[in-house]
Amino acid sequence: MKISSFISFCVIGCITSGFLSAQRSIEVLNLLDFQRNELVAIPAIELQPFLSKHNEKELRIKDTKGKWLPIQWIDNDGDGKNDELLFRVVIGSGKTNAYSIIADGNAQIPESQTSTYSRLVPERVDDYAWENDKIAFRVYGPKGQEEALRGIKSSTLSSGVDIWLKRTDRPVINDWYKGYLTDPMYYHKDTRGEGYDPYHVGNSRGTGGVGIWKDDRLQVSQNFVTSRTIAEGPLRTVFELTYQPWSEYGVKEVKRISLDLGSNFSKFESTFESEKSVPNYTIGITLHKNEGISQLNDQNGYYLHWEKIDDAFVGEGIVVNPKIVEKSIAFTSDVPDESNLYVITKPNKTLCYYAGFAWQKSGQVQTQKDWENMLNKQARIIEKPLVVKIIE
Repeated sequence: MKISSFISFCVIGCITSGFLSAQRSIEVLNLLDFQRNELVAIPAIELQPFLSKHNEKELRIKDTKGKWLPIQWIDNDGDGKNDELLFRVVIGSGKTNAYSIIADGNAQIPESQTSTYSRLVPERVDDYAWENDKIAFRVYGPKGQEEALRGIKSSTLSSGVDIWLKRTDRPVINDWYKGYLTDPMYYHKDTRGEGYDPYHVGNSRGTGGVGIWKDDRLQVSQNFVTSRTIAEGPLRTVFELTYQPWSEYGVKEVKRISLDLGSNFSKFESTFESEKSVPNYTIGITLHKNEGISQLNDQNGYYLHWEKIDDAFVGEGIVVNPKIVEKSIAFTSDVPDESNLYVITKPNKTLCYYAGFAWQKSGQVQTQKDWENMLNKQARIIEKPLVVKIIE
């Protein structure tokens, strides 16, 4: 063999060997009998064999067809170090998909045409708003609370969760709030075919607000007092809200909310401390003026409301682990904003649940049964998450 050929052979061999050593395989198993389109989260600690040799910025993921996938790193605790890596999978009923982790800083990560987003909105009395390609929400902040307590009618004193009805997969939060600056009714009218906000919250629970149920009355907090954006990006947005002590039990609450691309459900994770023993924590959905249809399913842990708003139907829902549920009720009242569907849970120091909705005009649902099927699927997804295995 010529020296030049030998050198070329060694170089190619070394490159190939280095490339192969840079690869790890991921297997993702769907245990359910329907196709799933959701995120996989890999803890950074499970990637240490790879990251000990390569920089995070070099990491890429591709599928078996050689397609590079969008990824997102998340620093959950704000210490400046990433805690998990996200990527999105579409996986058939009972199927196992394979993916490769590769060190290739030159490979172009595809830009997502859709995204998640969240932010504090100081231009609208400190709302906090969040969205993905399917839905949008907001909650009310400290400036709104201060104005409401001073009697300004346009402000809202509530820890209920507002929903914004979208029929576009592009972001709307910034545009709608910009329009609000010149027309306070801007996002309350569906003039651009993108959707609007016709949903009344007031002092109700909206879709997913919490409280404590005692003696046929709900004790609730006021608006959040501080907020912290943890992540917003192509695949997931995460943020935290804190509340001043509320109820006769002196409850301190920190609420972490996250929303994944492609999902109709925000994940709510509340952490509580209280001065006195609490009888329960209760999640609610407003029944507005006692209209619409409610469906309670304690056995499977999903709860449905289906109502007509203006000229189209909206389904709102809660999904929670049925093991923590004590009971559920559809409570009606003649007092404005006091009619709510309530899911009463055991008084643990943490509470995790999903709350979401679907609007008929978005094309995602057409009937109450469609919405029930979405809730049932979400309950099953929570019960049986994707099985993820990293193969060295």
